[in-house]
Amino acid sequence: MKKEPIIMSWSGGKDSSMALHRILQEGKYEVKYLLTTIYQPNGRVSMHGVPEVLIEQQAQLIGIPLKVQYIEEKTHDEYENKMRNFLSEMKAEGIYKVAFGDIFLDDLKHYREQKLAEVDMTGIFPLWKENTKELAHYFIEQGFKTHICSIDNSLISKNLIAVDYTHEFLAQLPTNVDPCGENGEFHTFCYDGPIFSNPVKFIIYSPTIKTYHHDGKVYEYTFSDLILF
Repeated sequence: MKKEPIIMSWSGGKDSSMALHRILQEGKYEVKYLLTTIYQPNGRVSMHGVPEVLIEQQAQLIGIPLKVQYIEEKTHDEYENKMRNFLSEMKAEGIYKVAFGDIFLDDLKHYREQKLAEVDMTGIFPLWKENTKELAHYFIEQGFKTHICSIDNSLISKNLIAVDYTHEFLAQLPTNVDPCGENGEFHTFCYDGPIFSNPVKFIIYSPTIKTYHHDGKVYEYTFSDLILF
């Protein structure tokens, strides 16, 4: 029986990696492309801070072609217009579904489904409503290796930047931080595990701190500066 072709929304982090792993294990779909959005002025994944070249290396070692949407102005209108055009191109190839690694943010899931419906496509959410504490430990036990590449300084100690996502890391998280960082408390870069043919090799430079202004508030994040080895 021929598998249905789909796209995997790909941030390069642990949730999209785990969602892809589930899809590949199930064997129902053929993942035709990984789809990543890159902020073109700095060539990185927004909020993760991971350079495009590392995402390219991930795709190569996973063995699934990468599609990149370049965003120049970090606005919803630009993102939505470019994504609408891209999804229309995918439909011309016979692809009508997009998979995501979302776990419990109802408003985000609703937004994704609404935008997909506008182009007559639907979403797949392999991790939806799973217990994030159990999922976090399961992910580690499956052999995935993941780097903490971004943290919200108001919620997490700066000492936890640029370390691996391990049981020890989880034990050090404050009780108000989700174990999977589903609320944006931290972001990750997955560099090894059962979906990779070999580990992604990278070098870690000194962490950098950046501030963002949104709705009258100032947010401070620490990023682990990574480059391909």
